[in-house]
Amino acid sequence: MDTGTFRGLITLILIVAFIGIFIWAYSKRRKPDFDEAANLPFADDDKQPPRDKHTSSKHEVDSRHDRGDKNT
Repeated sequence: MDTGTFRGLITLILIVAFIGIFIWAYSKRRKPDFDEAANLPFADDDKQPPRDKHTSSKHEVDSRHDRGDKNT
């Protein structure tokens, strides 16, 4: 088997794989799943954890001391 035949077989395998994925993605059985996934950004979140402003400022002060800045 020479290089040209090998490359041709690999190309054929990749084309068949591409067509298979294309048919899978656009099949009617997958449509409800893809419609649900498309609407996920619009779904309501139940609860989001509250953000604590004091935690972020404390972390900044602590990280400055962790770096070894003794002049600040």
